[in-house]
Amino acid sequence: MAEQSNDPVFQIQRVYLKEASLEQPNSPAILLEQEQPSVDIQLGVEAQQAADGVYEVAVTATVTTKIKDRTVFLVEAKQAGIFEIRNVPAEQMNAVMGIACPQIVYPYLRSNVSDIVTRAGFPPVHLAEINFQAMFEQQQQAQAEQPSGIITTA
Repeated sequence: MAEQSNDPVFQIQRVYLKEASLEQPNSPAILLEQEQPSVDIQLGVEAQQAADGVYEVAVTATVTTKIKDRTVFLVEAKQAGIFEIRNVPAEQMNAVMGIACPQIVYPYLRSNVSDIVTRAGFPPVHLAEINFQAMFEQQQQAQAEQPSGIITTA
């Protein structure tokens, strides 16, 4: 019984940990250091069409902690979601994939990064809440100032 409807469809098909890695290149010596490490966190969002009306949206976090110029640990994780998105006006698609989808995926990424760091024997790193709408608007403004596609859909 296939319904042909023009109503907008937005459904989560699956949320999954696509990639995760942990490096401790200077262990065990650096673990004996008493100095407080610096923490650098980089985030990224990417989206691509997986099938007709089906999109994969991924949020990536790279967490680097260092003491002076030596790495204590480096965690890279990519959390992704598969979303069915149909009958959404073309001018709203980038916003859906740049704001709504990352807001769904990001809490899973936060949890996984914290878990990886804790299992490595370090105090947990709690990624801050992210305003994906503000992040998306900044990307749109940057795109308007110098044309280059960040999120592309077919």
